[in-house]
Amino acid sequence: MSYLTLSITLIFVLIPLTLSKTLKLGLEKDTIIATVRSIIQLLAVGYVLQYVFDAEHYIFIGLMILLMIAAATQNARRKGASIQGITWKLIVTFIFIEVLTQCILLGLNITPPTAQYIIPISGMVIGNSMVLGILFLNRFTAEVESHQDETELILSLGGTPKQAIHSQLIASIKASTIPTIESQKTIGLVQLPGMMSGQIIAGADPVQAVQFQLLILFILLTTAVVTSIALGFLSYPTLFNERMQFLKWEDNDS
Repeated sequence: MSYLTLSITLIFVLIPLTLSKTLKLGLEKDTIIATVRSIIQLLAVGYVLQYVFDAEHYIFIGLMILLMIAAATQNARRKGASIQGITWKLIVTFIFIEVLTQCILLGLNITPPTAQYIIPISGMVIGNSMVLGILFLNRFTAEVESHQDETELILSLGGTPKQAIHSQLIASIKASTIPTIESQKTIGLVQLPGMMSGQIIAGADPVQAVQFQLLILFILLTTAVVTSIALGFLSYPTLFNERMQFLKWEDNDS
């Protein structure tokens, strides 16, 4: 695709801009900002990846992964500002899920140890983990806030912090993983995944594209569940002090 052809695709940006302006939706500014940022960011990443792929050095691969983790942490931490130490909890979670998936993929020789495979898969893993982290934090903070009296009641009756927060924690983990699980139920019927479609458009064998897509789907399923559980069990202890007393939500900070 040439840059001229790419510029023509801006028609797909003009359509929502026109509709927003006509219906007074107020989405014009955000749409323009999102479009400009996506163009700059993706083109910049494209040139960086080209250099990293050509260099094929593990230092550059590691730096790219660290950049992804830093960006994901910065984006997700705002959703859990009420939880003490949410920044390092997110970092630990992202690093853990990245190490887990890459150890399995590289350790079992499922994918080659090259930048061409490690970086794109890491991007999907960390990106999905970030989205799941945001979903979990949104639900968990809402659950904790709306059940403060119930939590304190359980503690007053002799319950442990884990028992007091158990129902909110489980509900949040389930709610954050449901979108991933449900989307996989209709994959291939309702939608063709972007990566698989891209491989087919690029001329890959459809069966091989499907096999690789299945690998990614299975990885993302693990990412969804592990991210929610890890973030949940790292977060809930900070809601209580050393005397097992529940800290009022407004007393917590990031």
